[in-house]
Formats: sequence, structure tokens, C-alpha cells
Amino acid sequence: MPETTPPRFPLRPRSALDENQRALYDRIVDGPRKTQKAQVPITDDSGALLGPFGIMTIAPAVGEAVQAVGAALRFSSGLDPVVREAAILLAASHHRCEFEWFAHETPARQAGLDDRQLAALKQGSVPEGLDAQASHALGVVCALLSDGDLDDAAYRAAIGTLGAATLAELVWLCGYYSMLALALAVFDPPNPITADRAF
Repeated sequence: MPETTPPRFPLRPRSALDENQRALYDRIVDGPRKTQKAQVPITDDSGALLGPFGIMTIAPAVGEAVQAVGAALRFSSGLDPVVREAAILLAASHHRCEFEWFAHETPARQAGLDDRQLAALKQGSVPEGLDAQASHALGVVCALLSDGDLDDAAYRAAIGTLGAATLAELVWLCGYYSMLALALAVFDPPNPITADRAF
């Protein structure tokens, strides 16, 4: 049996946090994410924050700003749910971020993506069977993730087809989930929501 490396940053229940960390914990658990906790896991059975949420408590003042960006992207943006969830999975695939893949696979299915489309996203490709607007948006996401930019022609096409607001939200989404993937890679908390590797 192969030896497993312990996580760098263990999951911590609310009782193990200081006052500022507990305040952030409460905003994460009792905020808008509460309505979707059955779709996107927030805590484990002991009440410890999962994935990037626990990491946000390390520096709670910054963690507060980080979680607020994520909440805005999930609950206040104008992105179509299919585009939002597929874009998150493209970011997870690009960064080989298992937690975000498993956390968002169920919402992606609930938004209407099927096994074949999820397999394409896992390969970092725009899936077939989407409308032209969604396909264009996800093509933009692929370019942002692979190139870190859009050339002038791609920018003009995105503005013309998607509009500035949608493009801005896609940029922020790519940056946010790339940041979460980096935090998860660096701090390596346990990922109890799956026993299998996604990538």
C-alpha cells in the first residue's frame, strides 16, 4: 500500500478558530452559499470548512474579500448557469484541481450538462451541443486559461457577441477559480468529498 502524505493544512472545526476566523466561518456557512450546500459542499460532517473555504480563514480579512468575490460570481452575476458551471470546470481541469471539479460537477449536471459534455470539459475543450452564445463564452474561457489574455480580434469578437459585462464576469471567474486552485495546491487540505482522482 503506498504511503500517503499528510495534508499541509488540516480541516478545522469552528471551535478551533479564533474570533475573527469564526466570524468569517459564519459568513461563509450562513451566507448565500447555504442555499446550495447540497450541491456545492461547504463543510464536512464535523463542521470543518472544506476546500478553499478553510484556507480563507488563515488570513480572515483577506479571506473575507476572497469569499465575497466567489459569492458574487455564484449568486449575483449575469452568467448563464451552464456557462458559469462549465467555465468553473474548465478552470478546474486546466489547473488539475480535484476539489473544484468534484464540488461543481453536480451543479453542472443540474444546469443541464451531460456525461459527454463533462468529459470534453475535463479534457479542457468546449463541449458540443451548446448554443452559439455558450460555445463562444467557453471558447473565451479556454483562451483566458491557456493564454492569460485575448488578442485584439478575440477581444472584439467577445465584446461584440457577449458584451463587456459578460466578458468581465468571465475574466473574474477565471481569475477567482485559478486563485482557489493555487491556494488548494499550496495548502493541500484534505479532500474528503471523493476517494477517486479526477485527473
